[in-house]
Amino acid sequence: MDYSHDDAGLARQPIGYWSWAAHEATVTHIRSALAEHGLTQPPWWVLNQALGAGAEGVDRAKVVDLLSHPLDTGPDTVEAAVDELLEGALITQDEEARLRITPEGRALRDRAYARVARAHAEIHEGIPDEEFVAALKVLQRMIHNVGGEALRG
Repeated sequence: MDYSHDDAGLARQPIGYWSWAAHEATVTHIRSALAEHGLTQPPWWVLNQALGAGAEGVDRAKVVDLLSHPLDTGPDTVEAAVDELLEGALITQDEEARLRITPEGRALRDRAYARVARAHAEIHEGIPDEEFVAALKVLQRMIHNVGGEALRG
């Protein structure tokens, strides 16, 4: 890989530009992978929440709250994603507003997951885990340094 600058030049580069460029390139790549299965990110996130909840299901309001804030999508976008999945019979909602994935939703999620996993591998190609972890730690430190907020696992 040819880098844009030598190490001294890279050290003077604006993090805002490079973090934006990385975000744009990787998110576009992931969105393209999902689009191959007719999905966008918000429905993908909802499918994963419903799958992770198992037979018990997950409270719709909890899903909307969880996916609205840290991902900066807003509740209207997540509500629309839930409605889209309900209309497509990919999830169900009971009288207590608990969401469950249907067999069709599970099959779509599994197909899309295989493609997203391949996209993830493509993004990470040639990057050892240690370098990836170091990069994320640096980004998290920068976020902390400016009083920002990042996801917590």
